[in-house]
Amino acid sequence: MPEWCLGLFFLLQLVLLRSSAAKVPVIIVFGDSTVDSGNNNFVNTVAKSNYEPYGRDFDGGKPTGRFSNGRLATDFISQAFNLSPAIPAYLDPAYGMKDFAIGVCFASAATGYDNATSNVASVIPLWKELEYFKDYIGKLKGFQGEAKARETIAEGLYIISIGTNDFLENYYAVPVRSSALTVEEYQSFLIGIAKWFVNEIYVLGARKIDLTGLPPMGCLPLERSINSRLFQFDECNQEYNRVAREFNVELQKLVEKLTMERHLSLVYGNIYDFFDTVIKSPSSYGFEVADVGCCGASGLMELGYLCKIPLTCKNADKYVFWDAIHPTQKMNKLLADYIVNTTLARFM
Repeated sequence: MPEWCLGLFFLLQLVLLRSSAAKVPVIIVFGDSTVDSGNNNFVNTVAKSNYEPYGRDFDGGKPTGRFSNGRLATDFISQAFNLSPAIPAYLDPAYGMKDFAIGVCFASAATGYDNATSNVASVIPLWKELEYFKDYIGKLKGFQGEAKARETIAEGLYIISIGTNDFLENYYAVPVRSSALTVEEYQSFLIGIAKWFVNEIYVLGARKIDLTGLPPMGCLPLERSINSRLFQFDECNQEYNRVAREFNVELQKLVEKLTMERHLSLVYGNIYDFFDTVIKSPSSYGFEVADVGCCGASGLMELGYLCKIPLTCKNADKYVFWDAIHPTQKMNKLLADYIVNTTLARFM
């Protein structure tokens, strides 16, 4: 074989090996309502969305426990990796290891990094999500075999989306943490938990991890409404947005630090800037409404049981937000596309 042919052969082999190594066999999700695909359906809490009009645009038109009119960003990310178009909730008995081997969600709506946050609505704390993951690993080994399961865990993509509730549901709403810690101290406290969690799943075999930052939480319809009532103008709560940006900076520093300390591909998912751009210029992305949600009479305060079917908008694709906090399926798709084409592109 000519030398140039031999060189080309080995180059092709290298490309094939790299593309094979980059293959993501499973998406594993931790977090809150931004990514909970139905675990809270099986928890004794009011933080549920397994009723209409939630899920009306989901395949089959039925509520699944997702806080949206349809699919979540993680569902679209899974599809982009040629896996399942919808990631199942680990606590849902309708699914088994055949399903969970390519996508599994441990997230719980209304939870946070802080255990005290999960206590507010009696939902699954982050440490318990970790325990479910350990249980999952044991079952995966039984389903795939020891060697294959280790490979799946090592090559899987881990998405962590959490933190907003720690501020809006806990720090600013319940006086316990805010009376003891400044917001900067609380941010450091949460970053410490984030570091602990990444280290824990690393020890268990995770190597490809996306640590997602906070959105412009001061621009959620709920916070706009509260801000308007307090300050007599209908604008975003810029103080909350500032806190979100500061937290994101610290989260990014953590990612850089852990990447240097560990043999892993840890990335920071910056959704703040894209989300902020859409909110400021909704028409550029095909939206008509960015300040109120689709469901309910006002779209400002309605969430969960307050979302009423007769009062829900006809076309959710015109709205950035589905309810007073959560994005519509269309916005989730845009967020997923942005993350896949930027942060997660290295894993494709």
